[in-house]
Amino acid sequence: MASQKKKFDLSQRRNIATILSIIPGIGQFYNRRIMKGVLLLLISSAFLIATWDYIDIGIWGLFTLGTVPREHHSIQLLIQGFISLIVLAFAIAIYAYNLMDARKDAIAIENGKPNPTLLQGIRDFYNNGFPYFMVLPGLGMLLFIVVLPLMFMVALAFTNYNQYNAPPRKLLDWVGFDNFVNLVNIDIWQDTFVNVFTWTIIWTVVATTLQIVLGLFLALLVNDKRIKFKRTIRTVFILPWAVPAFVSILIFSALFNPTFGAINRDILSQFNLMIPWLSDPFWAKIALIMIQTWLGFPFVFALFTGVLQSVPADMYEAAEIDGSTRWQKFQFITLPHILFATAPLLIMQYAQNFNNFNIIYLFNEGLPAVRGQNAGGTDILISWVYKLTFETNNYNMAAAITIIMGIIVMGFAFYQFRKTASFKEEGRY
Repeated sequence: MASQKKKFDLSQRRNIATILSIIPGIGQFYNRRIMKGVLLLLISSAFLIATWDYIDIGIWGLFTLGTVPREHHSIQLLIQGFISLIVLAFAIAIYAYNLMDARKDAIAIENGKPNPTLLQGIRDFYNNGFPYFMVLPGLGMLLFIVVLPLMFMVALAFTNYNQYNAPPRKLLDWVGFDNFVNLVNIDIWQDTFVNVFTWTIIWTVVATTLQIVLGLFLALLVNDKRIKFKRTIRTVFILPWAVPAFVSILIFSALFNPTFGAINRDILSQFNLMIPWLSDPFWAKIALIMIQTWLGFPFVFALFTGVLQSVPADMYEAAEIDGSTRWQKFQFITLPHILFATAPLLIMQYAQNFNNFNIIYLFNEGLPAVRGQNAGGTDILISWVYKLTFETNNYNMAAAITIIMGIIVMGFAFYQFRKTASFKEEGRY
């Protein structure tokens, strides 16, 4: 009977230690881990003393965005609120460790294991916690350099932050999904969003596909056994990639200038043609697609050239013995091999062009203007977001459009990666 009672008392130790650890460190005192309890109690007390006021104001500001204009700054309160959430998450992690550690030590005592000495405890803590200490600085940078700006951007999409309602003169308000609704309900926003979104999709698909097709065609051509001076040809084709993109774009902008550009003045004038490359939205889009094809094909060409070198020659020899045509060899040997090796990189080409701000802005700043819209005729979503942010100060609408862009890119990339054979085969070998 006495042994059963003793066993019952030991089994209750873990619960008692866990309950006592509601106050950090007390559970460790109960388990006779005095130094660990002192450290946890000191760390918790120091954290509360140092951060309580900051977190209190931050959480309040996150919900209210301020109550007194000119005295409270909604943007500062918003940022402080998100920092408070991150700091609070760290505090919750430490608190959870305190509970689990007290329970683990109590279980060890129940099983008859002696408490480790101070030196053993330090050694175990170092061995078990070393990877986390090495990851911690990088995690902190990730949270404050990547996660915090993303949280801030997402939050702005649900406020009324624009040029007419900006702190500290006025306070921001949470408006829910009003900004997203305005994109499809208010005429000027609806027309602009539909036209810009449509052009962005066309631009992404056409420009990227053309650069891939051109790169593949040239790679197949250079890889042909009948072609000589392969090294020289490869070097020439890669040269456009060696020149910085912004330099090439500025040069093309001058070449396509309808007044003094060489394309109109020296080439098309021979056929009595003068095309308004910069003043007509249609021709400006054609010019942009041609420029991107020129800028993008060298990378694809170099990529495909390397992959083609790895295709086993005996596969083509076996196909020839079976009587396969050139097209059949390309369709069933070359193309599957290329796509298996390069599909993720090709997908990234589409994602990159979807957000290709440089060429749109450097060529003609998204112009020409279009009546009834607040975006230029060649603006894609990313360049429109730039104008909304830095030119018209419509931060809320810019943030809403950015969220839509992010969802599209992430969804498309995730779906395509799941469908690629290289993704399916990863980890099998």
